[in-house]
Amino acid sequence: MRKLLFASAGVAALVSAGCATTSQEAREAAPSSPPAQGAPVAQAAPAEAAPVQNPLLLKWTGPYGGVPPFDKVRVEQFKPALEAAMEEARRELAAIANNPDAPTFENTIAAMESAGKTLDDVETFYGIWGSTLSGPELQAIQREMAPKLAAFSDEITQNEKLFQRIEAVYQSPEKAKLTPEQQRLSWLRYTNFVRAGAKLDAGAKKRMAGINQRLASLYTSFSQNVLADEENYVVVLESEADLAGLPDSVRAGAAAAAEARGMKGKWAVTNTRSSMEPFLTYSARRDLREKVWRNYVNRGDNGDARDNNKIISEVLQLRAERAKLLGYATHAHWRLENTMAKTPERAMQLMEAVWTPAVARAREEVADMQAVANKEGAKLKIEPWDYRYYAEKVRKAKYDLDQNEVKPYLQLEKLREGMFWVAGELFGFSFTPVDNVPVYHPDVRVWEVKDKASGKHVGLWYFDPYARPGKRSGAWMNAYRNQERFKGEVSTIVSNNSNFVKGAPGEAVLISWSDAETLFHEFGHALHGLNSNVTYPTLSGTSVARDYVEFPSQLLEHWLSTPEVLNTYALHYQTGKPIPPALVAKIEKASTFNQGFDTVEYLSSALVDMKLHLAGSQQIDPDAFERDTLGTLGMPKEIVMRHRTPQFGHVFAGDGYSAGYYSYLWSDTLTADAFEAFTEGKGPYDKAVAERLRKNVFSVGNTVDPAEAYRSFRGKDAGIDALMRKRGFPVPGAAQKKPTK
Repeated sequence: MRKLLFASAGVAALVSAGCATTSQEAREAAPSSPPAQGAPVAQAAPAEAAPVQNPLLLKWTGPYGGVPPFDKVRVEQFKPALEAAMEEARRELAAIANNPDAPTFENTIAAMESAGKTLDDVETFYGIWGSTLSGPELQAIQREMAPKLAAFSDEITQNEKLFQRIEAVYQSPEKAKLTPEQQRLSWLRYTNFVRAGAKLDAGAKKRMAGINQRLASLYTSFSQNVLADEENYVVVLESEADLAGLPDSVRAGAAAAAEARGMKGKWAVTNTRSSMEPFLTYSARRDLREKVWRNYVNRGDNGDARDNNKIISEVLQLRAERAKLLGYATHAHWRLENTMAKTPERAMQLMEAVWTPAVARAREEVADMQAVANKEGAKLKIEPWDYRYYAEKVRKAKYDLDQNEVKPYLQLEKLREGMFWVAGELFGFSFTPVDNVPVYHPDVRVWEVKDKASGKHVGLWYFDPYARPGKRSGAWMNAYRNQERFKGEVSTIVSNNSNFVKGAPGEAVLISWSDAETLFHEFGHALHGLNSNVTYPTLSGTSVARDYVEFPSQLLEHWLSTPEVLNTYALHYQTGKPIPPALVAKIEKASTFNQGFDTVEYLSSALVDMKLHLAGSQQIDPDAFERDTLGTLGMPKEIVMRHRTPQFGHVFAGDGYSAGYYSYLWSDTLTADAFEAFTEGKGPYDKAVAERLRKNVFSVGNTVDPAEAYRSFRGKDAGIDALMRKRGFPVPGAAQKKPTK
């Protein structure tokens, strides 16, 4: 239930390249009416689906304070489990709402921390299966249950007796006697209920519930459409000529992907970023590059039964209507109220300040690429499917850096060891593999995390690194269980999930530098959860403002390029020798290379997202709006949005990052400034700075206002200057400084 009620305030699961929430946000079905407040408990389910027989409803047992019984889960168990868990939560909340005693923090706010725990656990399983093991049977359940879950969430926030008790505690003079964490939790409960419509009249509440149920259905349809296009559009390479330019590692991955699809002896480029990007970077076959590119950028936009444009138009209309019901000018104003940015205008101000220098840099990059193409006699104008290919040629020419030289040193497993080492240096963690817990797929492995100094158990870290059918693309972090000590010490269980192409048995999986950064990024989210040291689960770990949650994860990316990591863990997959210092120097020298492309690709998505949600109730044709907005912005024609609107799961597979994709840039202003705290000190492994970071950022969850937390760590607010230095752009009003590393 915590996940249902606090999806807008926290992060249950994160996806990279953009990290976006995924866990409970995408479900769908025909509308169903929410049970009336105070309705009698539903009759018991038929014997064959009785709750006592359903492993999803049982308390987690086993080592480490209990672990998810993944080995006992069956898809057909989800619907009865969700329905039974909702009934249990309904009874628990009714007991709080109908308590004859005067409202207090303990009998109302704290009591709600214990309500709905079974539903939280069931939704953990449900989210994992939906994002990593999806199939037709599960998708049918998602379509049916999505509006029911949305209705249940509205049933809670529209429970007048319950809200009256929350409001009484929040407004009571006794609140001043509570601990700061208790005051923060009281504020969050009250604020989230109000923002969900607790103060609306009966008619508005009914309409709100209808909107949320319909949105839940649309979100599920959207995500299932994108997943179908990712699975069904595959480019098959038939001959050696189709492999021209591809390094051995990319060939091997394509061969494995083809074999997994029953096409042994051929090669397949799947419709995911992890497969698309290396192909576009290295393939000398321009015709195939274009085909792979078009498959990828047209996901959800193919004019067929899985086209998402009508869904997006309806979602935008419903969000605008909901915002008006709640008293906000637009959906964007509603979403940003409780973020660090506070208003869309402040978010736009930051994006526009970075957009202009980013576009200027991108145009310089295109000119460099066109010059290379002309020199080679290619007789072409750079198109989006050429950008990565010619960027590599420019990188080689300008910096004598070939990514093919770097990739043999970037072994997935060695980099994982490097991440563990960094976690030990910064936070004192140790990681030990365990095999005494069940997993949901053979690819998944588990490590126990301990505090090195005391030997105390901290939590478990699950790792699911490889792409497979039924797993959505991207990379993300999940919290299976949040740290808390509300009623005894409860350790966290977190996971990182990626979509690397699995190689042949026994062969090292080599990844790109960009993928290595993503690996560290997602591990940063995991460390945010593992460091959590709070009392109440609602405030735990990554449950922070959307434009703050990416700060710890983006910050950790900086440690990939430190000499300590590269010299020890960037080992050649054949010789075992460390990456040569000369190659490290080239990487350092080229650290801001292609920042025009990277920033424009991302920022165009963020700007379109915000402008879509600032448009209010106007009727929108998504393709036309995207095209016209990019034209007005002066989008370079050689670049497309990182996430085009018809496949923008961050924004349209749930409310998660809607009007909030700017968050990565906002967080990166903190990231750049925060890393300078290390470089101004004794370097990236400065123990004193790391301790301040742990104490004020990584461990406090949502117990502290994020702006206050950052100031406690840094001693000041973060400006834009460090961000511009990091990206190699001119610093406004100052002479440009050398990028700090």
